[in-house]
Amino acid sequence: MITLATDAVSRTAIDREIDRALGRIAARCLALGDGAVALGDAIARSTAGGKRFRPGLVVAAFSAFGSDPSDAPALYPVAAAFELLHTAFVVHDDVIDNDTERRGIPNVVGEFRDRGRSSGADAAASSLVGDAAGILAGDLLLHEAERIIALADLEPARRGLILDVIDDAVFVSVAGELADVENAAAGDWATPEAILNAAHDKTAVYSFTAPLRAGAILAGAPPEAFPAIDRFGGRLGLAFQLVDDLIGAFGSPEQAGRDAGGDLREAKRTPLVALARESASWPLVSSALALAHTGPIAVAEAQRMLDESGARDGVLGLIEETLAESRAAARDASLPLDVRTLLLGLADAVQERIP
Repeated sequence: MITLATDAVSRTAIDREIDRALGRIAARCLALGDGAVALGDAIARSTAGGKRFRPGLVVAAFSAFGSDPSDAPALYPVAAAFELLHTAFVVHDDVIDNDTERRGIPNVVGEFRDRGRSSGADAAASSLVGDAAGILAGDLLLHEAERIIALADLEPARRGLILDVIDDAVFVSVAGELADVENAAAGDWATPEAILNAAHDKTAVYSFTAPLRAGAILAGAPPEAFPAIDRFGGRLGLAFQLVDDLIGAFGSPEQAGRDAGGDLREAKRTPLVALARESASWPLVSSALALAHTGPIAVAEAQRMLDESGARDGVLGLIEETLAESRAAARDASLPLDVRTLLLGLADAVQERIP
C-alpha cells in the first residue's frame, strides 16, 4: 500500500476518532451477549495496525486546498469513517475469498471458525459461523461509517455531499467486487476490458476518488476542481490495482505480504492473465498456470511464461498510460498548486511500487 506522510497530530486525531467508533461498537455489543462481545473485539482487532491511508488522504486533500483542521470539527470523524469503510470491505473480501488470516493472524472469519470449533461445531458448521461473523462485522463497520457522517458537525448541504460520496463508493465497489467474482466463476473468460473495469471499480472510487472528494468538500473547494479530482482518482486507482496485480504475480514476499506468486497459485483472473490469454503463447501459459499451485518452481515457470507472452509488458504499458492520464488530471489549472503537488506525489508513489 502507499504510505502517506500524515503528520503526527493528524494521525493521532484520526486514531482517536477510530478508537471512539470502535469503543461505541464494543459498548453496544456489551449488553447483547457473549457472541456480540466477541464480534466487537474481533472488529477492533481487524481495524488495528492499518496505515490509515484513506483517512490520511481526506486530511491531505483538505489541507492542500488551504484549510485549517482547527476550523473543521468534522474533518477527523469523516476521515475515520473512510478507515471503517475500508475495513468493512476488507472483512467482506475475506468472506468472499475464503481467507481466514490477515497479516499472519486469524481475521474475523478465522477467529469465529475457531470459536465455532471450540463450541463443538464440525468443520462445515464452524465455517458457517466464521462467514456469518465476517458478513455481520462488515455490516456493523459500514453502519458505523455512515453513522459518523450522519452525526458529524456539518452543515446539512455539506453533509449531504459527503453522504453522496460514501454512497457512490459503496455502490461502485459492490459492483466491481461482484463483477470480479462473476468473472472468476464463469466458464468462459471475460474480455480484458471487463476485467479492467472490475479492477477499477473494486478500488479506485473508495480508495482514491472518494477520500480526495471528501477532503475537498470539507475544505470548500470550488466546483470546477471536482472533475479533475474525479479523473485523477479514477486513473490512479486503476494504475494502483494494476501494480497490485503485478505484485501478486511477480512481487517479492516483502512487497506482497505473503509468498511470492500468490495470485498465480490461486489462479486469479487478473488483467495480467487476461492479456496473456490473448497472446499466441496462451496454451503454454495456461499449462504453466495450472501447475503454479504446486510450489515455488512451478510459480517461477508460470512467471517466466507470462513474461515471455508479453502480458507483463502489456500491463506495464497500461500502468504507464493510466499514470500519464492521472498526472495530466493532476496538472489541471482548476487545482491549486498544493493540490497538484499532492496528486503528483501520489502518482509517483504508485509508480515506485511497480515490481
